[in-house]
Amino acid sequence: MTSVRIIEEGPDQGDVPTRRITVTVNGRRSVVECEPRLLLSHLLRQGLKLTGTHMGCDTTNCGACTVLVDDRPIKSCTMLAVQADGRAVTTVEGLATPSGLHPLQEGFKEEHGLQCGFCTSGMLMAAKALLAENPDPTEDEVRWALSGNLCRCTGYQNIVKSVLWAAVRLRSAESDQEA
Repeated sequence: MTSVRIIEEGPDQGDVPTRRITVTVNGRRSVVECEPRLLLSHLLRQGLKLTGTHMGCDTTNCGACTVLVDDRPIKSCTMLAVQADGRAVTTVEGLATPSGLHPLQEGFKEEHGLQCGFCTSGMLMAAKALLAENPDPTEDEVRWALSGNLCRCTGYQNIVKSVLWAAVRLRSAESDQEA
């Protein structure tokens, strides 16, 4: 006969503590109760139903989950949701406006920068961060900025062309506004 002696009982699954956080996602403020261990990617996908942020590897290797947190590219599969408390998060759903696609989205369409589309949201967000910091990047600078994002379909050439296409459009729109 086997005997079991319980030394100490752990918390019940229902007793997992939660934290209330406030996060602004794509310009919309949300107050959320979540477990401290919840990943930002899961908050976005399951909690807020923003499924454009893809989950590919859960290890930061692929970049499909890249979002902008306070305008910086972050791989949301390794950031806890509680770390986004009080911060602004932009997902791929926040790129387009009611009047049309963001120039990066247009660039991916015009220059055939996507095939299956799985990596596209992460690529778009990394590219947006690049163009905000450097509106006139070289091909090498685009490749470096996207180096943390994997694409298993395109070979990257059309992705790079898409970002460069968008950079030209964004600079053109900016100069039109200044005139």
